[in-house]
Amino acid sequence: QVQLVESGGGLVQSGGSLRLSCSASGSFFNIYAMGWYRQAPGNQREMVAHISTGAGTNYADSVKGRFTISRDNGKNTVFMQMNSLQADDTAVYFCYLDLGGTRYWGQGTQVTVSS
Repeated sequence: QVQLVESGGGLVQSGGSLRLSCSASGSFFNIYAMGWYRQAPGNQREMVAHISTGAGTNYADSVKGRFTISRDNGKNTVFMQMNSLQADDTAVYFCYLDLGGTRYWGQGTQVTVSS
């Protein structure tokens, strides 16, 4: 069983920064990919950033140049540094981990950007 716990969300002014963290616990027998989705009220969940087993990264066009995803394999943790935050970034951010063909999700952390 895999469990994911996110932290680092909160309220920030437009132009500010936040750093999200997601720590995974459980038994890992294979290398895994991790990433972040977000969901704003009334919107579908959308991919924000992904980091592969080889540390390759992908970003949504809307966050390129502002968000940076990274990972610490020794701590089973993925981070997302979010800079130049905008009101449109307001959403619940969900961490995920891909392991053995299954995607596991965290409970989500709220990010609110005030304009």
